[in-house]
Amino acid sequence: MATQFPDDFKCPISLEIMSDPVILSSGHTFDRASIQRWLDSGHRTCPITKLPLSEPPSLIPNHALRSLISNYTHVSLPRPQPCPEPQSLISTITSPSSALESKLASLEQLTRLSKRDSGLRRRLSESGAVSAVLNCVGSDEPSLQEKALSLLLNLSLDDDNKVGLVAEGAIGRVVAALRSGGGCNSDARAVAATLLTSLAVVEVNKATIGSYPRAIRALVSLLRDGNAREKKEAATALFAICSFPDNRVRAVDCGAVPILIVIARSGLERAVEVLGLLAKCREGREEMVKFENCIQILVHVLRNGSSRGVQYALLTLNSLCSSSKALCLEVLSEGVFELCVGLLEDDNEKVRRNASSLIQVLRGKQMGG
Repeated sequence: MATQFPDDFKCPISLEIMSDPVILSSGHTFDRASIQRWLDSGHRTCPITKLPLSEPPSLIPNHALRSLISNYTHVSLPRPQPCPEPQSLISTITSPSSALESKLASLEQLTRLSKRDSGLRRRLSESGAVSAVLNCVGSDEPSLQEKALSLLLNLSLDDDNKVGLVAEGAIGRVVAALRSGGGCNSDARAVAATLLTSLAVVEVNKATIGSYPRAIRALVSLLRDGNAREKKEAATALFAICSFPDNRVRAVDCGAVPILIVIARSGLERAVEVLGLLAKCREGREEMVKFENCIQILVHVLRNGSSRGVQYALLTLNSLCSSSKALCLEVLSEGVFELCVGLLEDDNEKVRRNASSLIQVLRGKQMGG
């Protein structure tokens, strides 16, 4: 029976037992070889906390942990079993004759290897493997879909690949996975939505995704019918896509506004962020006004939400009040003016700025009246 080692003995980067543990200024411990590769790649943040490191980064030997590992094992640590060469894994995916189990195993290993290896991601993109992976996304086998989508998500970490994936037809496959209902499992649909978010980081892709038939509609459907994870990932994707102005009206036309308000009422603040973008267009504001208790829901976020939730609730109210004196009066009756005055002392600069802007709008409408 294989020896089970405590998780603290494993490097957070390589997930292997550490042979030379060192401590970063963030307080987290890594195997020296793994963290050195991270630093040599130009990173100057802790891989776990994402906080900046001292310059130059200091690697302090963790003698206590090294002693614990040594005493625990008593014998030399076994070397990890070598995995197949990436080219062999790529060949397994691209070969029509490969068995399902072999494709699943190859996709899983390539996903793990490509997460931190930009060179491998480049090789995969240049090898013709993307087309085969996209075919796996279009498979009727849910597990094959999920693993293929996870690999594509890793490939999309590089901006060049984001454009290349779209050029190879990734959007159509991803949208089909979002719309497949029972033919695609919940995890796969969530990954598909996350992949759209990643692709939308590149500005040109936002327009391409938004204009693709049923792309935004599929996300809105997932927002309405999905589980908690699916709703969150769908809202995140909509936020990324709707930062492109033309896509806001498309989202409104797909019925996003009432669904977002309901979800915001249930506590998913990511929905409030999307509302903040949709409120920038006339069609979005008109839909919000139609929804009973929309103002009360936004005010509830102001009173109880996180800093980011408050920021976007203020942004949404700002857009609504700027276009309607009647809404200003409703907002004033909810005590928003007093709330905004209190938020002028908030630690978040964007919250302070949005609160100040809303105060000016409310004052202006009052004086205009």
